[in-house]
Amino acid sequence: MLKRAIVPAITVFALSTASAVRAQTIPGASPDSTAALSRGEWPAYAGTYAAARYSPLAQIDRTNAKDLRVVWRWKSPDHAIKDGNPKVGPTRANESTPVMVGGTLYTSTTLSQVAAIDAETGKTKWVFDPKVYENGLGIPANDGWLHRGVAYWRNGDDGRVVILTAFAHMIALDAKTGKPVPTFGSNGWVDLAQGLRRPFGRNYYTMTSPPVIVRDVIVVGSSVWDWWGQRPSPPGDVRGFDIRTGRLLWTFNTVPQAGEPGVETWEKDSWKEAGNANVWAPMSADQELG
Repeated sequence: MLKRAIVPAITVFALSTASAVRAQTIPGASPDSTAALSRGEWPAYAGTYAAARYSPLAQIDRTNAKDLRVVWRWKSPDHAIKDGNPKVGPTRANESTPVMVGGTLYTSTTLSQVAAIDAETGKTKWVFDPKVYENGLGIPANDGWLHRGVAYWRNGDDGRVVILTAFAHMIALDAKTGKPVPTFGSNGWVDLAQGLRRPFGRNYYTMTSPPVIVRDVIVVGSSVWDWWGQRPSPPGDVRGFDIRTGRLLWTFNTVPQAGEPGVETWEKDSWKEAGNANVWAPMSADQELG
């Protein structure tokens, strides 16, 4: 059977002429993200924390879309790794949506790498490779080698890119250098397979989407098998972590536990073994309400 691979790459289009950027107010967006959008930035997975999925830029419209031309293409570093190590396994597709801040694109790759790319030229500024494909666990759960993007946070000169890897690690990188932030977690890493209410096999638990960062809290979901691959099943709980330190702040149990509202609806004490009920997709948040 002939199989077609979808090449992980980024293609950027531009117009031969540029018009002025028009600032508009985006419903549901925080003031900071609205200002960023008006500058041509895309600081969150869906543009704003509220997932507006809208840009106020007015350069491209129905009258000139036909004039778009390819300016540059960027090839993912995944290619070199997979060419040198076929045991890494197949890549289904590149589903990453880059964020763009200050003229730099930040994107994940299917192998949970992070790259910073000059938005004007397409040149790679840096690549961080956590090498999660070397841990001997094979293909990640659910969607395998697939990743949808990263989150960005800044406070003054402190800019950070956060990725949740395919084998459940959270890593905070210095946006300028691509190096792990030493004061975050353990030298930049937090093991997300730890700290839940029961142990489980790491090959049943993964992350494919970026977190959402709201009020300096990294809100983290997970991707868990939708069937009983392991009993008890890994919890699909949602957790909040401090963006500066990586410290766990809170956990929301998606399956209620003893003493919590609704636990009585889980017959035969099935709440003790049920997991799943997870948030695998990108999330939105209300910056004003927190």
